[in-house]
Amino acid sequence: MILHPGIMALLLGSVIVALMLLYASAMGVKILLQWDFQSSSAGQLALERRTCLISTLISYAFGFVVLSGFLYVYTVDDIHQLFVGAMCAVGSLNANPIGWYVLWTKIGSFFLAAVWLALNYFDQRAEDFPLVKLKYIFLLLVVPVVFLDLYYESMYFLGLHPEIITSCCGSLFADSGSAVAGSLAGLPVKPMMGVFYLFLLLHSGAGILCLLTQATVFRYALSLLSLLFFFVAMAAIISYISLYIYELPTHHCPFDILQKEYHFIGYPLYTTLFLGVLYGLFPGLFQPLKRLASLREEVKRAERIWVALSMLALTVFALLSSWPVWFGNLTMQGYY
Repeated sequence: MILHPGIMALLLGSVIVALMLLYASAMGVKILLQWDFQSSSAGQLALERRTCLISTLISYAFGFVVLSGFLYVYTVDDIHQLFVGAMCAVGSLNANPIGWYVLWTKIGSFFLAAVWLALNYFDQRAEDFPLVKLKYIFLLLVVPVVFLDLYYESMYFLGLHPEIITSCCGSLFADSGSAVAGSLAGLPVKPMMGVFYLFLLLHSGAGILCLLTQATVFRYALSLLSLLFFFVAMAAIISYISLYIYELPTHHCPFDILQKEYHFIGYPLYTTLFLGVLYGLFPGLFQPLKRLASLREEVKRAERIWVALSMLALTVFALLSSWPVWFGNLTMQGYY
């Protein structure tokens, strides 16, 4: 089991990333304690050179963290065939329930790592390095999450055994399954459709207002709507979008859409959702940076790109998820 290429890549990559971030954190503490941009001492000059090197190191590490979530989902879906009773990633995750904790930490690490990368981008664009202390403080907050992810990931993969008989999505997304999963699967189709498209329109409206005006309130509104849309979209995938993709009125699994039988539609679906939500969060999160004179114009330029990318990504997500609903063979008339 441990010799599966995906498992080996995840574990080895996670160990290397953890070691890189541990070293970077130690150097970050030193930078936090000794940083003084107003000083022209040899020590300060050495710190400035070192922070550039450390930032590059962390950027590569967090780049792997961002991508590892997708590799993890692909791997747990690929190994499902090794377990009796598993038909998709749900079976692999149920073979050792710690796998669900890994999934949640992967999602959290994705957003936290992306925020740090954005902070580092802005810090390196300004001549006075105004975010050095902020980004290293944030790093010290993110590192425990990365180590928690490594711990859960190791316990999950090391605890998998082929002789395990597991349960799959048919039992999870049912009335007798998980309370949360069963409740999401039981959401009524038409009202859920209405909520989904309502939040999509609200998000697009907030995005357009962000592009047309400089009002801060619309940036915060876009970030809030992006966060809410993430949960609405996940609920919509489970409650009705998956039904139209599978063309089965009782199949609510959000993981089977990653498989070849459904043209791997899940990968572009989830990629556009995560990117759309991430870019939508950025304008509100980084509004305080506009108070810094050296970053004000840079943030203004970046947020227009973020807003446009968020709207584009979620529009593509909506088109991908709506296509089987509008043009598929399933008619759900008897199930509304």
